[in-house]
Amino acid sequence: MNFEQLGLSTPLLNALAAKNYTVPSPIQAQAIPYVLDGRDLLGIAQTGTGKTAAFMAPSLQRLAANRPAFLKPGQIRMLVLAPTRELASQIAANAEAYGAQLKTTVGVIFGGVANAKSLRTVQRGLDVLVATPGRLLDLVDQRAINLRELEILVLDEADQMLDLGFIHALRKIVKIIPAKRQTLFFSATMPKTIKQLADEYLKNPAEVAVTPVATTAERVEQRVTFVNQAEKTALLTLFFQNGKDVERTLVFSRTKHGADKIVRMLGASGIAANAIHGNKSQPQREKALEAFRDGSVPILVATDIAARGIDIPGVSHVVNYDLPNVPEQYVHRIGRTARAGADGIAIGYCDREERPYLKDIEKLTRQKLTEEALPQGFMQAVEALKRLKPEPKREPQQNQRNRRNESGARGHPRDPQRYGLPRNDPRADMPEDRSGPREGGRSMRGVPGASRGPVGNPARPQAPSGGQQQQRHGGQRPAGGASGGAGGGRPGGGQRRRGPGNGGGNGGQRRAG
Repeated sequence: MNFEQLGLSTPLLNALAAKNYTVPSPIQAQAIPYVLDGRDLLGIAQTGTGKTAAFMAPSLQRLAANRPAFLKPGQIRMLVLAPTRELASQIAANAEAYGAQLKTTVGVIFGGVANAKSLRTVQRGLDVLVATPGRLLDLVDQRAINLRELEILVLDEADQMLDLGFIHALRKIVKIIPAKRQTLFFSATMPKTIKQLADEYLKNPAEVAVTPVATTAERVEQRVTFVNQAEKTALLTLFFQNGKDVERTLVFSRTKHGADKIVRMLGASGIAANAIHGNKSQPQREKALEAFRDGSVPILVATDIAARGIDIPGVSHVVNYDLPNVPEQYVHRIGRTARAGADGIAIGYCDREERPYLKDIEKLTRQKLTEEALPQGFMQAVEALKRLKPEPKREPQQNQRNRRNESGARGHPRDPQRYGLPRNDPRADMPEDRSGPREGGRSMRGVPGASRGPVGNPARPQAPSGGQQQQRHGGQRPAGGASGGAGGGRPGGGQRRRGPGNGGGNGGQRRAG
């Protein structure tokens, strides 16, 4: 069978040929005829099986056949909801490629970019909008999007949307779109919650499934190594140092901070890697993905944000540095390799506390992972890594400003040695407030013996008097500009009123003269 036999038009056939699509994948062969007929569809297929072309190509053909004379401001004809920014960008890029000869308009919106840019994207109306649920609802609240005439709704990676907590956003969106529409629903797994959601959104749907539910790719060789959590980085370092057939490798960490730590430890051993997770800005994420895609940095350490729908060819290995505590997530992670008919290897590092996760994974996938022994020289690698001191993470200046703003105080955490605090004193983690009385050029607020108190409190250091200030600055201040003793004039006729015990002008209030 070829794409022409499926009923696709010549412009779409040309676009698919330009992307070297010659034979339809199983999901494409089954889904395209139903979509062309306007049927609702429930598709169960793993990532990397060609789902985007399965719903996008026939949908574009239907949109082109019924194009209105003009689009109203903010009007959307087809809405594709995706759980992550990266997946949304990828779907939009494919939509533009498939519809190149149909002159369809395509836009993409997601968080992490300026709201004004999203507004410009939708203001003239679009044939196809790809969006993450949160940013879409932002624009709906601003009345910048018109979904009242929506013709096609697509939910891609629906199971991850539920995992990420988008169920409430989905319910809000469905309430504001026409009941008479075509709905296409795709998921890699079929838990009960997904089945319930499909029953709620779909009307008499056609169902297609190209792989058994929740099974892992047959072409992925799956292994597991039992190792202590503290020694996983040494094992990973040895893996890259000794790997001969290692090309592009995705390393999955359970946490954002863990991903950054892995990158730093690999860097200390001379192994370049990038991290991608929710704390990274959108430009940082795009830069890391591009470096991984073009092979300039062939190691990408990720949280599960990158586990879905990111089609990066040539991923030879997936390393589960931390086993996922949700077994379905394992299926999505290792689906990043063995794509487009290639083979792949998935390796899991299992600590004693993660053994229940391993049992859940093997139960779900109905497959026992092959145990792989610790490699030769492992203990030497552990000792060598202990002697290394990775470069400390340098926070960008913008992030420092954001952190200060979020804390509600200016400054930086106190140095316990500098202020004479006990080593584990909790005040060492509090931001320094530089608005209080100062001594020797540093704030004394919150430091033992420097608290504010009543007049004459011997524990509180006294600020220098106005005369002392003048002497320290070398010379007399001009008349009207003194900032110290009583009666010192100030420009504008005001005086600084000092509170009890405030010998200097710092921290006082201005009183109208």
